[in-house]
Amino acid sequence: MTTLEAIRIALLSLWANKLRSALTLLGVVIGVAAVIAVVTFVNGINGYVAEKIFNLGADVFIISKVTPVITNVDQLLEGQKRKDLTMEDYQAVLESCKHCAMIGASTINPSGHVRYEEQSITDTWIRGLTPSMAPILDLDLTSGRMLNENDEENRSQVGVIGTDIVDNLFPTVDPLGKEIRVEGEVYRVIGVGKKQGTTLGQSRDNYVAIPITTYLKQFGSHTSIRISGKAAGVGTELDAAIDEARAVLRARRHDLPGRPDSFAAETNASFLSIWSNLSGTFFIAMIAIAAISLVVGGIVIMNIMLVSVTERTREIGIRKAMGARRQDVLLQFLIESGTMAVVGGLLGVLFGIAFAKGITAIIGMPSEIKLWAVAAGLLVSASVGVFFGVYPARRAAKLDPIAALRFEL
Repeated sequence: MTTLEAIRIALLSLWANKLRSALTLLGVVIGVAAVIAVVTFVNGINGYVAEKIFNLGADVFIISKVTPVITNVDQLLEGQKRKDLTMEDYQAVLESCKHCAMIGASTINPSGHVRYEEQSITDTWIRGLTPSMAPILDLDLTSGRMLNENDEENRSQVGVIGTDIVDNLFPTVDPLGKEIRVEGEVYRVIGVGKKQGTTLGQSRDNYVAIPITTYLKQFGSHTSIRISGKAAGVGTELDAAIDEARAVLRARRHDLPGRPDSFAAETNASFLSIWSNLSGTFFIAMIAIAAISLVVGGIVIMNIMLVSVTERTREIGIRKAMGARRQDVLLQFLIESGTMAVVGGLLGVLFGIAFAKGITAIIGMPSEIKLWAVAAGLLVSASVGVFFGVYPARRAAKLDPIAALRFEL
């Protein structure tokens, strides 16, 4: 029997027993689908995180009271005990950082309420910014002007709004010059930001940017701020700028020599490294779950192949009586079990891709198909079929032809 003939017999067997085949291949399908879906999501989100979430320039750093990415409860509790970063800290860094091309400060309230006449919008991000934050964050406008030094010095009640505010509160009128209420306080609209889209289903355009001094006046001067810096260059320039900012803050906050910083200094690279560790852990966990499914699927394939050997004992006896060697019978059943597993792998690839793209279409979670993942899924499924098909194949190959010819079901 040729290889193609063995594959044809395996496919005919699968087609003839559709329900049994579906149950046999279920474990392989689930395992491969899980691998494909996880790889697709992880690759898609990695690119999305780099582009949309931690979209800082390579020469930008952020200093905050608590690290923006908290991975355990201890980090949260430790961060809450630290002293707040203040505008005085910002001024000290601004005056002392010689390797910084630009320094800015910001703070945020992520659950604000904005109203214009009878219309209102909730869950608005109220941002307190220094004027220098706009170029650091690449915050562009479509109309009006950005916050300036006079607004900051005079604690002006002015703001720049995102496109969600325009769409909900000013659908038919020009918002420039109009007065809105931000958490009950009146602000005059001086600019409209450029549309930024969504991040993992959450809009980035539902915001009002106001002078940071005005923000601290309205929401409390005890709010901790973030200090953002743009170095004069990347590499050593960035490291030197961070070191200068750290030295100033450690001295102001009386951090003892040899003790860790009482604040967090992060860059785009460190954010991505944290995310890579998190996604890597998630990937390993999902691969472990998928491996269990593949092992279960392989055991089921082995049992079905044992049943197949029993059902085809007379066929095996006839083939041996006609001159088939033990390795011929062994190869036939290995090809059949491998073919069954590959079919399950193909279905798993299709289901995994369909699931990933379906989630992308429903909630906007990014996904990216990798050909190596598809190839790996098919290779793993084939390996599972061959590995768990060895025992049934050897059992078939060892059958005595005379006993096999006498066998009756």
